[in-house]
Amino acid sequence: MGAVSRMKRSSAATTAAASSGEALGATISSFGRRLGIGRRRVLSPVVPDLPVLARDAVFAAVSAAESIIRVREAFLRHHSGEWRMPAKVYLDSPPHGDFRAMPALGGELAMLKWISSFPGNPRDHGLPAVIGLVCLSDARTSQPVALLDAGAVTALRTGAVAAVAADALAAGRAVGIVGCGLHGAWAARCLAAAGYGPGVCFDPRADPAQALADELGWRAGTRSEALAADVVCCVTPGFEPVVDVADLHPGLHLNMLGADGPGKAEATVDAVVACELFCDEWAQASHGGELTGAVEAGRVTRDGVRDLGAVLAGGAPGRGGPDAVTLFDSTGLAIQDLAVAAAALEALRDGRVEAQAVSL
Repeated sequence: MGAVSRMKRSSAATTAAASSGEALGATISSFGRRLGIGRRRVLSPVVPDLPVLARDAVFAAVSAAESIIRVREAFLRHHSGEWRMPAKVYLDSPPHGDFRAMPALGGELAMLKWISSFPGNPRDHGLPAVIGLVCLSDARTSQPVALLDAGAVTALRTGAVAAVAADALAAGRAVGIVGCGLHGAWAARCLAAAGYGPGVCFDPRADPAQALADELGWRAGTRSEALAADVVCCVTPGFEPVVDVADLHPGLHLNMLGADGPGKAEATVDAVVACELFCDEWAQASHGGELTGAVEAGRVTRDGVRDLGAVLAGGAPGRGGPDAVTLFDSTGLAIQDLAVAAAALEALRDGRVEAQAVSL
């Protein structure tokens, strides 16, 4: 088990846990005799130590290049029906933000991501806008096997899908980043890892844009300069559009990564309908993504939008030609989170990263 097998508890904690388990076992056994069950086998009530991968550990466990491979595979497995994913559940917490519950099952793992989007956190509380946990369980026994920082998992899969979509849909290599926060930075890193660039980084805050540009050897620039690139990633809170029809140009590919809930949009409806349209999943994109406004206005229907998984599998065409303008609406899928979390668990079990531990 690598790092997991090396995790130790104190002898006092072990003794206490054993004593507690014995006492509970005796109680269950006694209760069973009173019911006439006799000496049937009683399952141990003690849950093994649970590894916890904090934010830095997740980033150390899964590289940008690895996350791209895993997320692409997740789209293919979901498209084939091998991986399953119920609908995302939103729980509003007005006026602060919302919580999301995102389950998925694939391979021998099941996952639940409990994540939040509280845009005012950095300003009001000095906290990240995105906070949460990922719980991984063994799909064969239901036993929890790891907890992970959901913010790191989300950042990696958001960045990875930007590169996966660009590989499937883009015509050129120059990059523009509009919004250089955590997710914008990982979109840039993943695109760079996939061989895209050079790039222009724009953010209303000059420091994050310059820091990201310096990290990648790109340059900081204006919004218009970023939008003039071949592959443009919009990674803003989605409270107001940053792309209009006048910003579109032949050969442009747009990754719209910021509008992740009802009422959010990074492009005007006119800009959206002027593009060839793709999405991660129609059910989410049509009700809480970049496409929602155009759908509600009756200007976009299901027939006019292709799923990225279908394109990757060869079941649907990509861009119509080198001068086409394509738009990919990424709302964020639980299968992407599962793919990244599974990669982190593999790194942990191989001993490539260490974890904390909690006892339940």
